[in-house]
Amino acid sequence: MLRCIRGGRDGADQSGRGTELSGPDEGATDPLTAFLAHAALEAGDTQETQGRPALQLMTVHSAKGLEFHTVFVTGLEEGLFPHDNSIAQIEGLEEERRLMYVAITRARRRLYLSLAQNRMLHGQTRFNIPSRFVGELPSELVQWLSPYRRRSFDVDDAQWARVTQAPQATPPASQWRIGQSVRHAKFGVGVIIDARGRGTDTQVQVNFRDVGVKWLALDYAKLEAA
Repeated sequence: MLRCIRGGRDGADQSGRGTELSGPDEGATDPLTAFLAHAALEAGDTQETQGRPALQLMTVHSAKGLEFHTVFVTGLEEGLFPHDNSIAQIEGLEEERRLMYVAITRARRRLYLSLAQNRMLHGQTRFNIPSRFVGELPSELVQWLSPYRRRSFDVDDAQWARVTQAPQATPPASQWRIGQSVRHAKFGVGVIIDARGRGTDTQVQVNFRDVGVKWLALDYAKLEAA
């Protein structure tokens, strides 16, 4: 998780917009179930009109024109934001980038961005690549809250040239694991999401950030750990 720090602005505090984190309904035996039911039915508009402190849940589209003391943007992973349907189209990707701009500029003082290395989506475990939009943020304005480790978007032009020009050899299949970040000279950075076969017939399925999902033979792919 990371936090993007932005300077504050003068003006009235509008932090009252939101869904109140109230306790479970009376008589509820499961507090978590009661809270989820409340959150699904109440987006915070009622509390806002009553002037009560609250946390408002909304889409980026519905947040246009509004400002808040603190903003959380979740799901910053390739395939979610930007969405799979937009990545293949230049116009679609630019529209997603504009939406990202809308999301981060809703924050008056603090902006929190989060992403998941893997998540259950449509009944399947999905191993994720950080959204390209995270890598486009000015590094001097970003503070990582989770333990720092090398990330797939921390590759400058000089490093990329060394990777693509240097001779590469694929390590034994035992060194690869599902969920591992890898780099291919042609397809770029991706994450291993499946594997099949044994020995010289081993193949891995990789979800690449720029070209989508592909099956690769380890004997010929010349993958490198990212």
